[in-house]
Amino acid sequence: MKKKTIIIEIGSNNTKTYFYEGNKEQDCITTTIEFKKNYNNNKEVSQSDLKKIYKVIENAKKYTEDIHMYGCSIFRSISKKELEDINKELKDKFNLNIEVVSQEEEADYTALGCYANIKYRGNICIYINGGGSIELVLVRNGKILTKKYYNFGVVDITKTFPSLKDDIPTCTFTEVYEYIDSLMNDIDFKANVFILAGGDHLYWYNNARYKLLKNTIYDRYNQPYMLTKKMNDEYDRDALVTSMNKIRERSDNPLWFDGSRATKTITNYVAHKINAKYIIPTKINMADGIKSILDKKVE
Repeated sequence: MKKKTIIIEIGSNNTKTYFYEGNKEQDCITTTIEFKKNYNNNKEVSQSDLKKIYKVIENAKKYTEDIHMYGCSIFRSISKKELEDINKELKDKFNLNIEVVSQEEEADYTALGCYANIKYRGNICIYINGGGSIELVLVRNGKILTKKYYNFGVVDITKTFPSLKDDIPTCTFTEVYEYIDSLMNDIDFKANVFILAGGDHLYWYNNARYKLLKNTIYDRYNQPYMLTKKMNDEYDRDALVTSMNKIRERSDNPLWFDGSRATKTITNYVAHKINAKYIIPTKINMADGIKSILDKKVE
């Protein structure tokens, strides 16, 4: 019997539960828990948000006891004492704890899930999406050349432009784009291929019903689709003028879309800065890299 494992990745806005049997991912469930938004309001982690995590853990334990939990940007911000108190409660209730990963570790794990076993000789830029942070990783021939870290994310952009969550926003694509330029105009490298990771980017395209092309740049099971630069521009600009309510109605997690327009504008900005010809939307997250490392420890 193949070993069952769960990796829970707790982000600033979305918590992702990955179900593995052996080396293969069986499922991923995304639960929107607005840790960063509520932390900013209360100046401490919300008890109601922790109760939602408890529910996630209870559901995970129905599958296996082999559970690993990792906290991202919001848990890097809280005090050591608050983290200790949260972990004590998790230990008492579930015999688990949250391992906080640094921004560099988050970037390395996610990037590894993207570039492992890819046969492509040119530059690849990997975008790692987050509610409270963003990372860019430049890779060539399986080696990391450089990284860039940004201490803002989609939650921050949406807070600045709150109408991005509305059916039709009052802000324009250009306004959001120029604001993003003021935050990350230090990108000084180029890459033909731009991989979108750190979130279920395919969830947006599937529910918005935007057509994707087959990835003909390289063959990798977790990166089957791509867009041309022209398609990417058309879709991203359309995202700010099309009805969000209609897209939400097609989904099983309407809250997920609160940060989607911010994500599309950020990734469009980066695609232009690096002069990307092909954009590869994926569901690859930090868990993909962590799982490969856990497997090596077992070996």
